[in-house]
Amino acid sequence: LKLGKLKPNLKEWQSFERKVKAKKEPLSIALVGKYTGLDDAYISVIESLKIACIHEKRELNLHWISSEKLEKNHKETWDKLKAADGILVPGGFGIRGTEGKIAAAKYARENKVPYLGLCLGMQIMSIEFAREVLDNKKITSEEFDDKKSLDPENYIIHFLPGQSDKKDKGGTLRLGLYNCKLNKKSKSYKLYKKEKIKERHRHRYEFNNQYKEKLEQHGLLFAGLNPEKKLVEITEIIDHPFMVGCQFHPEFLSRPHKPHPLFQGFIKAAKKLT
Repeated sequence: LKLGKLKPNLKEWQSFERKVKAKKEPLSIALVGKYTGLDDAYISVIESLKIACIHEKRELNLHWISSEKLEKNHKETWDKLKAADGILVPGGFGIRGTEGKIAAAKYARENKVPYLGLCLGMQIMSIEFAREVLDNKKITSEEFDDKKSLDPENYIIHFLPGQSDKKDKGGTLRLGLYNCKLNKKSKSYKLYKKEKIKERHRHRYEFNNQYKEKLEQHGLLFAGLNPEKKLVEITEIIDHPFMVGCQFHPEFLSRPHKPHPLFQGFIKAAKKLT
């Protein structure tokens, strides 16, 4: 075998190149975060959005939305959010700007705007939904109650039993690839087209399963669970065109010639508003 005679198979890349060069209609996506002044903030999320848009014949028109300005009811910021065809809340740590993210999730839920929540974005979506359907504005994440002033019963997002906030942060992170089993009735299952998946994680806090049955009764679907530890991986609001939150980071598995199923599903849903 003479390696010099082998030719690279570039069909996938050539197909992707044609899609990149093709004329595309714009699609407005609001990215709601607290690092909106940095061009490289959320770069892997933005590239994943671009890839999904290219495959769906759309040009990404990104709206940078400061969650802190949403908290302050900054009119121009709210107008930019409301003009978007889809809303994405990415991962992050800390309490700063979280009420603005919760407000964005509330707007997406009430106005049927496609929403994709990544890691913290899934937790934000769950907090907002629980506050509404359970009529309890104290519901929050243990991460956001740094003074421990609330009854732990209000923590819909918490440390796993056996974990401790006294440990170094690296020691409490759930890192790396984990299994997830999808509910066959979910949007996620239809997007992945298979029941068992693996996704990459980087977070400290988990959904509190004590809330699971209560929220299922009000229309929150637990679309994906880790089969080994019964941890919540994906949540969906049933009565919504596309409101999906995942505890993992799908942007880590997005590739130019193969958009991630959740990003592509989100962009498909957002296209329907244009």
